[in-house]
Amino acid sequence: MDMNTPRKYHIKSPCSTANIGPGFDVLGISLSLYLTLDVEILKEGPAFEMTYSGEGATDVPLTPEQNLITKTALYVLSANGISELPQPLKIHVHNPIPLGRGLGSSGAAVVSGVLLGNALGQLNLDRNRLLDYCLMIERHPDNVAAALMGGFVASYLRELDPKDMEGVPASESLLDIALSQQVPQPPRGIGHYVNLGWAKEIKCIAIVPQFQVATAKARAVLPTEYVRQDVVSNLFF
Repeated sequence: MDMNTPRKYHIKSPCSTANIGPGFDVLGISLSLYLTLDVEILKEGPAFEMTYSGEGATDVPLTPEQNLITKTALYVLSANGISELPQPLKIHVHNPIPLGRGLGSSGAAVVSGVLLGNALGQLNLDRNRLLDYCLMIERHPDNVAAALMGGFVASYLRELDPKDMEGVPASESLLDIALSQQVPQPPRGIGHYVNLGWAKEIKCIAIVPQFQVATAKARAVLPTEYVRQDVVSNLFF
């Protein structure tokens, strides 16, 4: 099928909460608040049109090279030898997830972007491979693994051979690169996940603060080492 053949997609990615108890950077839970994309490749019209409603509607950039969702999609396409989005392309994003409030808004955007690139390029990537692409952008797997796989998830980054790590960013920096030329495929098996059981009697309530904190700033205040008694105590409380 031609990539520009008219077709429609509906993409849905949940918010998530992570760093649960002793599971820092490991445990994540997807929650029932969803970022949605309604995508349509048209027969005719403007080359690209993006609209946005919900949280961040007045601030989120709507150009392909600046919006996190479409830039992620462009990365996935570029890594597979496709240099641009199909045209004409119309995308409407609805985001009920508060930004910068600990509910994985960026993780949901990255997952949505990877799913968008997979759909637009008709790449037919399986979920394990989709996770590799997510982890090239969001370098801690807890939120993206929960948003991509659903439910209660334990995840971690694998110890890869140094040769396999060539081109893998150390932090959330991959999308700072130019996407005007083909970028390398991510290594296979960057992360590993396990779906855990969840008792249906347990419900989650999210308390959303009235201020934003960027993930990078929040992580920067944490110490690099912890004393043993604090680690042991955290395992039980």
